[in-house]
Amino acid sequence: MFGYDEVFDGARFAFTDRFGGASLPPYGELNLGSAQGDEADAIAENFRRLAGEFGVAEDRVIRVSQVHGYDVHVVRPDDELPVRPQPRADALVTTRTDVVLCVRAADCLPVLFADQAKGVIGAAHSGRRGLYAGVVPATVEAMRALGAERITAVLGPYACGNCYEVPEEMRAEVAERVPASYAETSWGTPSIDVAAGVAAQLAELDCTVIDATSCTIESENLYSYRREGPVSGRLAGLVRLTR
Repeated sequence: MFGYDEVFDGARFAFTDRFGGASLPPYGELNLGSAQGDEADAIAENFRRLAGEFGVAEDRVIRVSQVHGYDVHVVRPDDELPVRPQPRADALVTTRTDVVLCVRAADCLPVLFADQAKGVIGAAHSGRRGLYAGVVPATVEAMRALGAERITAVLGPYACGNCYEVPEEMRAEVAERVPASYAETSWGTPSIDVAAGVAAQLAELDCTVIDATSCTIESENLYSYRREGPVSGRLAGLVRLTR
């Protein structure tokens, strides 16, 4: 169920793999994306299982409708749950201890954040467009508005720079704004390294970075839209305050 699952800095950080769920082929097993028909029931069951693993009710796993932008949704202490409709955003932050923040991906980079001392956590979905738009800096800014100071960020699975081939014009556009993202595939064509770009953004913001990355395209244990196309499921990054 979890390819990465660690507790430190007063928070639990986890990234799912594709095992331990109820989804059938071609999505099997732990698809956390969006679908209709029978798969919608399987996804609901998968979230119930995740909630149980984190010790919360299902409606305490907070999601957003991700749109590859930079908006951040703040889950406030008096917000009624579940949040309906899901906000259109690509990041969440909160000071609540009774919720799990969740972002989903299938080649984009999930990033999880915590400042335990101040009791603030966050989660962001950063693909190429989110990197360019600045969703990670926006998340850090939103956390600091809630009192965060010393922020730890954990980078999860994504389509790595060795594999994420893009047109030369696209690489140039993103690298002009985030130079560290400039990369080349293992076969010598233009690519973008989203995690390298995000790590550079976080360094500029004086955040501690933990690299828990692996390549979604290379690993069949993970979902990858690039590898699987429209039948790709979605993995999740999840974070909860533990004290």
